[in-house]
Amino acid sequence: MRNTVFRKLMADEFGQVRSEVLASEHVLSALGGRTPDQALDVGLPAKEIWLAVCDAFDVPEHRR
Repeated sequence: MRNTVFRKLMADEFGQVRSEVLASEHVLSALGGRTPDQALDVGLPAKEIWLAVCDAFDVPEHRR
């Protein structure tokens, strides 16, 4: 998954503004205590980050 796809999925699920705030400020233990943006910066795969966000926010399987 590309970063652009990750950003689109985030915006589609949470709305543009909320997705930006979540990506920059919400720390996830599944990402090693990083925010999604920090995880992207250190090279974690976007798909792994997306699935961690989905788990944290109970996104239904059919929208993952």
